[in-house]
Amino acid sequence: MPADLAVIGLGHLGLPLAQAATAAGIPTVGYDPDAHTVAELRAGRMPSEGADGCLTVAGIRRMLNAGFRATTEDVELGRVRTAVICAPTRLGEDRALDLSAITDAARTLAPRLRPHTTVLLESPVYPGTTEDVLRPLLEAGSGLRAGQDFHLAYSPSRFDPGNRHHAYANTPKVIGGLTPACTEAAAAFYGRVCERVVRARGPREAEAVKVLETNYRHVNIALANEMAVFCHDIGVDLWDVVRCAETKPFGFQAFRPGPGVGGHGVPIDPNYLSYKGRSLGYPLRMVELAQEVNGRMPRYVIQRCATLLNEHGKSARGARVLLLGVGYKPDVGDQEGSPAREIASRLMEMGAQLSYHDPYVPQWRVLGHPVPRADCPHEAAAAADLTVLLQHHRKYDLQGLSVKAQLLLDTRGASPAGAAHRL
Repeated sequence: MPADLAVIGLGHLGLPLAQAATAAGIPTVGYDPDAHTVAELRAGRMPSEGADGCLTVAGIRRMLNAGFRATTEDVELGRVRTAVICAPTRLGEDRALDLSAITDAARTLAPRLRPHTTVLLESPVYPGTTEDVLRPLLEAGSGLRAGQDFHLAYSPSRFDPGNRHHAYANTPKVIGGLTPACTEAAAAFYGRVCERVVRARGPREAEAVKVLETNYRHVNIALANEMAVFCHDIGVDLWDVVRCAETKPFGFQAFRPGPGVGGHGVPIDPNYLSYKGRSLGYPLRMVELAQEVNGRMPRYVIQRCATLLNEHGKSARGARVLLLGVGYKPDVGDQEGSPAREIASRLMEMGAQLSYHDPYVPQWRVLGHPVPRADCPHEAAAAADLTVLLQHHRKYDLQGLSVKAQLLLDTRGASPAGAAHRL
């Protein structure tokens, strides 16, 4: 059966869409230039760490059984009615989003683009990217006009790996088309895989939705992180403060501190519009400050580790330190942006003897060296001078760990009150 949908980019953005579309009965082909990714998917295996948490091996096999095909052949892109670009975007060294994967995808799709096709972009981008970057590439490579010969729209990805309540189908989908007809074409497609479609005024508004949602998370986590440092300094139990504050039925949403902020949803500051070769001149100061505060948290955790060891007559040099949970969020092994790597690096540089445990990460390397993996977290905690909980996976028995561990630093506030030193 010929595919009706092409998902371009089979990572943490594209695989959830491909799974949802396949489950909805839409014949779907997944395109990725990475031959290894495609080969792993064809074999029914997880393609990479970045895709972990998107779906399971069993989920991949169900997709394959339902007709999903993964390919590196761009000829497949010319046989579909809808093409969705799910290319990754990350912050570069200049703190600007790297849009090269999107432009590569556009150049690949353009020669294959047929009239009346609906082209959608889901990658995190700056407002204006769909119109000012994607549109010219598609038009130049195809000879077609967006809004006349083919439909073009933006829809921010909202997939949350590991979320047991909100999946692709029951999460509202925001869309913004180049023209009203483009918006309706996008709505017609997403209406087949989502329960609710929300129409934005246009692609720039839809792109700005992603900026607001991502920055909202970072700014509020930064506030929680600053409160954690402040409360520790004055001897106040922050976790009790949050527990009480979240009983307020209006005007407050609880965010909790941690050792840093990871994940694929990077903070986006539209001041850094490097792809246009200019700056707006007025950065989002709250975003800059949030990034600075969150970026300090791994160093603060190291400081707390060194202080705890010192208070118990031990030096960081030579200390046996066990890290629990190295993924960026609970119950997934995806390590994108996880603060665990920086924390581990600094501890190694201080001379600590590191080990780790994570039920979802069978192997882990830091500074080019493999970190020994503990088979049993309870036994490892009993042997370690210091155990640091970096991620609270549901599989962890924190009551038991707090009894076994010589010293336990809980950066997630998940242990029973009084059972551990908490951030």
